Amino acid sequence: MTAELEARVTQAGASVPGVGLAIYDAQDRKVYEHMVGDFAPDRRVAVASASKMVSGTLLFELIRQGHLSLDSTTGEVLGWTGDKAGITLRHLISFTSGLQPSHLCTFQPGITLAACVSSIANTARVAPPGTRFDYGSTHLHVAARMAEVVTGKTWNALFAETLAQPLGLPADVTYFTAPNRPNGTTNPLVAGGLRASMNEYAPLLAIVFHRGASSGRSFGTPELFDAQAIEPYPGVVIGSSPAVDMGLDFRYGLTAWLECPTPAQGCAVISSPGAFGWTPWVDREAGYYAVLGMHLERDDPGAGVVSFAMNLSLALKPLIREALAP
Repeated sequence: MTAELEARVTQAGASVPGVGLAIYDAQDRKVYEHMVGDFAPDRRVAVASASKMVSGTLLFELIRQGHLSLDSTTGEVLGWTGDKAGITLRHLISFTSGLQPSHLCTFQPGITLAACVSSIANTARVAPPGTRFDYGSTHLHVAARMAEVVTGKTWNALFAETLAQPLGLPADVTYFTAPNRPNGTTNPLVAGGLRASMNEYAPLLAIVFHRGASSGRSFGTPELFDAQAIEPYPGVVIGSSPAVDMGLDFRYGLTAWLECPTPAQGCAVISSPGAFGWTPWVDREAGYYAVLGMHLERDDPGAGVVSFAMNLSLALKPLIREALAP
């Protein structure tokens, strides 16, 4: 593992100044940690789309508490009407809502999440719910607004009291509109605005690995975490998919990529890679979870940051399985 990690970073040259890898076993023991270059396990950065899996965990806990269900609709909760009123929370967190996947308001600090979602509600639908997959930020923005409405609390307040505080995470581990600066907390980018270090992200990932039972507490339900690892609408048309763009045959579950050839039946390996390289995953079959930590600034969307991180994680996974095998 160490040789592969160092070789990949060396080959990438100046474009990859630092990477860290931490691996935890089924008993939450850190069994491996190695840093290359300028990265560190306590360095807090924007984790980008690795936020999605954390957002899913928060929504699962709100479902367990009875505030929502996977079948809650935008019509019931937000008062939406017309062809978007039947969009369910399940559609939203599987990115099959039929909404346009992006909206400029999700990157606008100084407004509220409620105001942004009102703008999203007024956009034209691109497909009926449950028929098309489009990776993007709008789906989780709407899901988060549903959470705010049913609880009467802001998304960041819900994150703090539901996940961060029970796990002992600092208040600075929160969602921002522009997490790289960081700036804006009233309209947090739910799909990509979390800031955390490797050490801070690990207990959040442990919840997913353990299907909700972690740190002596329960979050969500085992059934919800099982559903997370299954593609809910196997027949969907693929619209926008960064996995497909990288030549990977990965489908999507509930806020997580499914890394196996049988997504409709469920996958043991699920992941949530981010735009700046941060890549967390769980492998329940092999009995571990891992955080590949990095934060590679980029101006060019085609700079290959995600591709580098994903290819590195794919190369590491069989090596980790071999190292952990009894």
